[in-house]
Amino acid sequence: MTRRVAPLSRVYVANRGEIAVRVIQACQSLGIRTVIGVSTADRDSLPARLADRAVCIGPAQASQSYLDIPVVVTAARETGCRTHLVHLSSAEALPALAAARADGVRLTVETCPHYLTLHAEDIADGQTQFKCCPPVRGAANADRLWQGLADGVIDFVVSDHSPCTAELKRLDVGDFGLAWGGISSVQLGLPLVWTEARRRGHSLARVIGWMATNPATLIGVRDKGGIAVGRPADLVVFAPDASFTVDARQLRHKNPVTPYDGRTLDGVVRQTYLRGERVDTGGRPRGRLLTRG
Repeated sequence: MTRRVAPLSRVYVANRGEIAVRVIQACQSLGIRTVIGVSTADRDSLPARLADRAVCIGPAQASQSYLDIPVVVTAARETGCRTHLVHLSSAEALPALAAARADGVRLTVETCPHYLTLHAEDIADGQTQFKCCPPVRGAANADRLWQGLADGVIDFVVSDHSPCTAELKRLDVGDFGLAWGGISSVQLGLPLVWTEARRRGHSLARVIGWMATNPATLIGVRDKGGIAVGRPADLVVFAPDASFTVDARQLRHKNPVTPYDGRTLDGVVRQTYLRGERVDTGGRPRGRLLTRG
């Protein structure tokens, strides 16, 4: 029996290189847009709303995240399938990605604020609030990721927002093996990236491209990612020269656990507007499901 697959179904592939190749080949023949997750958990971890639309082959090991990227790139090159690499943490993959893109391989790449702003050398024993998957790497690795952004090898920066309760972070015992692997990044993402981008000589316009315009373009949400006549007035009032010190207790996250506690950042979000209406953080949510087109 052949199962009918919706044109916009997403396929999540874990770090099993040989399986990734077969899945990419199948997706190409079915016309499915493929997302390759270089560190994806098993299917049971997917939200229920995605379970019947996604295939996940796993489990994955974070240490394999770079090793399988060349395999995925080769499969994308051979099949012509459009492929997106999520949560890139290891700069070791950048030369292979740059070469593939130069050859016209249909490949896009993202990274996350924590891989650009946190350094393994600064994480003390037991500080499980820093745990994420893939893990945070060293300062030299972050330097190379920033260069990848500047060179266009990495297309954009996404939150990878992964909240959890303080209990799941196991701060009581400081055990990285037991702790939840994820960092909450939605509220702090813009000032985090702007602070480091500014220090490295990048403009605010460049940051907007990495965090708004480019993601909207990739997923095909044409009326998002920029300010223009006729588009929804989704706006942020941002003071780039103002600064603040992160206080975990004052965050809007339900569970105020963050590795950025005590860090001073540039850029303060004064206000947010959604479709022209001011957002009240204590009010009724007014978000809508975004669709392509």
